[in-house]
Amino acid sequence: MRVRPAQLVVLLGLTGRNASGKTTIVQWFADRGVRTASCSDSIRAWLAGQGIEGSREALIEGGRELRRQGGPGILAEMLLDILGGEDAVIDSIRTPGEVEALRTRDDFILIEVRAAADLRWERSQDRARSGDSADKATFMAHEKSEEVARDETGQALVATARMADLMLINEGSVEELHEDLEDFLARLP
Repeated sequence: MRVRPAQLVVLLGLTGRNASGKTTIVQWFADRGVRTASCSDSIRAWLAGQGIEGSREALIEGGRELRRQGGPGILAEMLLDILGGEDAVIDSIRTPGEVEALRTRDDFILIEVRAAADLRWERSQDRARSGDSADKATFMAHEKSEEVARDETGQALVATARMADLMLINEGSVEELHEDLEDFLARLP
């Protein structure tokens, strides 16, 4: 096994559909001492300040409200302020505005994590995370609603994925994903 120091010397961003493996990737980096953050952290902090519990619906609406107030890149801008130039892996990038804000750093790399819908549905059921859909029809309906934004305040996963620098197909085992991540790290300058 190759071991690389915790120093990433880049800002990595992850985008992708629900249960594609983004959290597993973030955890892999965190286990290696890399700082991690999520655009959703900005929403959670704002919701907590409002006394609102962070349910899936509240996170979506909270993100919309923050974008209405601060523009389409506000969640990423808030994270950049928190990071203060430090390298990290950022999860939950869901809009082109967030990508544009993160691209103000020359070392930003956006990775789309992709997996087939049926596999993601199975993973969603296996993890049984609070807020995950109880049936496949609802899972697919939630996904459809996040694909294309009606306005600048909504999630736009399709347009965000088109901005990715790299695509990681995650349809194998966790061990295979970890091997892919090791290969990715080995290729970084």
